[in-house]
Amino acid sequence: MKRIGITIKPDDDRALALAAELCDWLKQRGCVVFTDAQNIKCSCSGQSLPLDEMPIEVELMIVLGGDGTLLTVGRRFIGSGTPILGINLGRLGFLTDTPVGSMFDVVEAVFAGNTKVRHHFGLKAESWRGSELLNSGFAMNDVVLQRNEHPRMIEFELSVGGQFVFRLRADGLVLATPAGSTAYALSAGGPIVHPDVNAICVAPICPHILSNRPIIVPADDGIELTLTESPKMAALNLDGQEHMELQAGDRITISKGGEIILVYLPDRHYYETLRSKLHWAGHEG
Repeated sequence: MKRIGITIKPDDDRALALAAELCDWLKQRGCVVFTDAQNIKCSCSGQSLPLDEMPIEVELMIVLGGDGTLLTVGRRFIGSGTPILGINLGRLGFLTDTPVGSMFDVVEAVFAGNTKVRHHFGLKAESWRGSELLNSGFAMNDVVLQRNEHPRMIEFELSVGGQFVFRLRADGLVLATPAGSTAYALSAGGPIVHPDVNAICVAPICPHILSNRPIIVPADDGIELTLTESPKMAALNLDGQEHMELQAGDRITISKGGEIILVYLPDRHYYETLRSKLHWAGHEG
């Protein structure tokens, strides 16, 4: 790997300083470095490039920030085949689980071929009003239908694989990938889904009928939501970062939307990440 991209958490002085240091370190090793034109405005010696153009230019993308920063990058790299290395400058860091103190060692390990990759699938969401396509986008963690700014519940119908599942009154619904099962869906009472499981978690948000519980559905089955009732405009959110307004009668279709490839060290495994991030008790005997 010789063509390396770098992006950072916006407006973070520590991340900016680390990016400049990493850029110089990579250049000394003969790498061509591309830096995010929007977020890295400094004397870094990399070539400035818009983030949207990175997937076709780089062989490795390095993200300095938290999970939110990685989600922003991950959506743009869906289907590109380019691995992403997340350096954790955030809080929990489920996706960006490389400690910042190990940054240079881990990048060196990537160059030496001593790391592994994990393939996560993304979601593609489209919103429709009759036969008109209103919006479309991708999510790495979750697609969320929600009541938006008004306080009253919304009502919607869910179909999976062409089969009607339920009609529900609730504050909303979370459709999460395994990568996103430890985010909003977990807060809504959903299960943790291992990244190797090809499934989507469907978790109602504060349902009116308490018997409506989270379910796991096959990821290859198409999902359709119909907003049947909403006092005012509702909303569809992708990873909590992209926002689309909806009105009663609108439909949302959700399907698998390509892979995102994350780099991790071979001695780190998923259950260790859960133990450390969620502070589970116990240790190996």
